[in-house]
Amino acid sequence: MAARLEPAPAVHTPDLVDLRRLSSTHLERLLEEETREWSALLEWDFAKSADLVRRFLDLRALSGCALVEDRDAIGYAYFVLEEQKGLIGDLYVMPAYRDGASENRLLAAVLESIVTGSQARRVESQLMMVAIDAARAAPGNDFLTRFERNFMLLDFAQAQPYPEHAVRRRIHIERWLDHHQESAAQLITSSYAGHVDSEINDQYRSVAGARRFLYNIVQYPGCGTFLRPASYVAFDLERGWMCGLSLASIVGPAAGHITQICVAPHVRGTGVGYELLRRSLATLRENGCLKVSLTVTAANREAMDFYERIGFRTIRQFCAFVWEDFGRR
Repeated sequence: MAARLEPAPAVHTPDLVDLRRLSSTHLERLLEEETREWSALLEWDFAKSADLVRRFLDLRALSGCALVEDRDAIGYAYFVLEEQKGLIGDLYVMPAYRDGASENRLLAAVLESIVTGSQARRVESQLMMVAIDAARAAPGNDFLTRFERNFMLLDFAQAQPYPEHAVRRRIHIERWLDHHQESAAQLITSSYAGHVDSEINDQYRSVAGARRFLYNIVQYPGCGTFLRPASYVAFDLERGWMCGLSLASIVGPAAGHITQICVAPHVRGTGVGYELLRRSLATLRENGCLKVSLTVTAANREAMDFYERIGFRTIRQFCAFVWEDFGRR
């Protein structure tokens, strides 16, 4: 007698739902999981960012989509539009469902929404919770450029003291004040001209864009709570121009983050960058930080070597994604 064959169990695929049809209740378990993972992996308190997501969800004002199973979201992605550019602000899938295909479904959905629903010809994203997988094709691959980035962490308990070094340039260093913003925007634009990071973030390419970038750092919690006492600017006394800056934020109960550090091309190699970073690190430590993080593009080997000499170590790798020129290739 032939054995009876049982039917194969049905494979259930989570529903893809517009975020504007959901409330914060549907994403509560997901956001709690994401907050725990940011803390465990990156020493980063994601709670304020999660609260912003909840607020905009309940206002039905967050553009994006979620993967929903049994009325609870198991993954989500959202985006914002800025002139002719789309920014994917976050993409997160619960570890139990993180198979690559779920992330690609979310990416494909938000890309389609951006491209078909706006005039955007460029989409940027830096997705910290999407691990590098070079073998996996991403949606929109024909229009995509990937840039590997490193999340680096410095543990003060394991770091060597940072002696003050003589700067080989006549400079004046002072703490950040809001009136420095215009000079800082000009500095960022000149510092990143032709730099790989200006390919990742096109705000670096213009003074107006750099202005918006600085405003977001100072005003919004995406990069933590801006800490003015630990943020410094340097002025070249020979030219009278701002020639360097180091900006810092608090991102956890005992964790800081260097949100931006750059120096003008004509003072590179003179010790200005080291002195700015040394002061930011010292002030973060005085303010109770036990660890400090920063992100750097892996192709920027000179910067990587500099941070490693100081004591930073790469603890996570992720990708910056840039899609552009849709339909033109």
